[in-house]
Amino acid sequence: MDPFYLELTIVLILATLFGLVANLLSQPTILGFILAGVLVGPLGFFDIASPEILDVLAKLGITFLLFIVGLELSVKELKNVGRAALIIGIGQIVATGIIGFLLALLFSFPLLTSLYIGLALTFSSTIMVIKLISDKKDLNSLYGKVSVGILLIQDVAVIIILILLSGLKGTPGEIGISLVNSLLLVLLKGVILFAIITYLSKKVFPRLVNLIARSPELLFLVSVSWALGVAVLVASPWVGFSIEIGGLLAGLALANSSEHFQIGSKIKPLRDLFITLFFLVLGMKMAIIEITAVFFPALIFSLFVIVGNPLIVLILMGLLGYKKRTSFFTGLAIAQISEFSFILVALGGELGHISSSVVGMITLVGIITFTISSYLILYNNKLYTLFEPFLGIFERKSISTKGDKFAVFKNHIVLVGVNRMGTKIMNTLTRQTDKLVVVDFNPDIIKKLTEGNVTTIFGDISDPEVLEKANVKKAKLIISTVTDLDDNLVLIAESKRA
Repeated sequence: MDPFYLELTIVLILATLFGLVANLLSQPTILGFILAGVLVGPLGFFDIASPEILDVLAKLGITFLLFIVGLELSVKELKNVGRAALIIGIGQIVATGIIGFLLALLFSFPLLTSLYIGLALTFSSTIMVIKLISDKKDLNSLYGKVSVGILLIQDVAVIIILILLSGLKGTPGEIGISLVNSLLLVLLKGVILFAIITYLSKKVFPRLVNLIARSPELLFLVSVSWALGVAVLVASPWVGFSIEIGGLLAGLALANSSEHFQIGSKIKPLRDLFITLFFLVLGMKMAIIEITAVFFPALIFSLFVIVGNPLIVLILMGLLGYKKRTSFFTGLAIAQISEFSFILVALGGELGHISSSVVGMITLVGIITFTISSYLILYNNKLYTLFEPFLGIFERKSISTKGDKFAVFKNHIVLVGVNRMGTKIMNTLTRQTDKLVVVDFNPDIIKKLTEGNVTTIFGDISDPEVLEKANVKKAKLIISTVTDLDDNLVLIAESKRA
């Protein structure tokens, strides 16, 4: 029997066990896969005789991952990203990227390496954040919506960066005329490819996929063949991009078909298997000697991501008028690097732009930030209670609301939260009474309601100042549409003091 089958079986069993432990510790399974790879590779508990085959399978994992990313990338979703998420997302990318780049230069990394490090620190994990926020039932909260919007902006940015970098053939540390010329050529080829993919996705593939979709088995086979076929074509010498980017473009071509959800659901098990091998291989390639040399920079970069990213978001959201609680929760949500960060540095290592020690360092940053960030998100309420007295400096006070600043509300109706349900309730109540007071912490909603002559209070209902201003003790009716248990308990406790 070929020893590879035994090796594959062992590494998959290890990945399963470590993934299970990570899950039990409320950690992303990605972390378990990387640590399983560390056990096999650097620690040498098991010798792999066929690492090159695992490398190929790992590359397939990234190809299928990016295929599904392209498949699920919706222009409609991008249009639905709010102004605030767009501003915060772009602002955070620019600020984190520049500071990360400068930090890397301070550690005497070469210019091109510093650029890779800055980019790797910029992006946050969409998979991890959405899962943890969803588990907390906060996906429809204000901070949940803003976080998802920021992550979507990040995903688009990292896709563009991956496409550009995959076409560059520079050498480590060299940024000069040749690299600029290569970049311009990549841009030209990228624009041409994108134009072709856009045309095919709108005019050709929707009809073709509709015909194939009648047979589920055929749909799966054609989807895999298409993903790999485009990947190989794009990676050919006359196109010059990486095979992974080919997978992304293959997904984009099918994104407008009515069966893209069905295709995605069929490909995901295949992606999950191969992507597990990617993170295993990533852990296997971490050399202990090289990691010890960059351990201190890895700690500083991790500290920057865990502390710096939330501070950047707090500042940006404060300037846009968001309350400190929403800003704090959103900042904690993106206090980790992304799975795309691993792909980015792996691509950089493959192209010869960065050394294997830098790839290992970013992997270590991922392990540290994933571990800590998971608990920051899970216990964000307790952390907010701890840091709340110090967060006032990030809050803008001048948000205009409707109503007399010194008015004392009595025998009125308080509506907390104007989400989809809250809007319907508000529309009904405004036709029946002029004693409605709306409390919300979304500045965009407050601005819209104020323009519509609705009496509003901008703030968080758990804030004693907001409770006092809303005078819930004297209200004849209190309606809360918020999903946060602690907020509702505070509201009930205050109303009982009447």
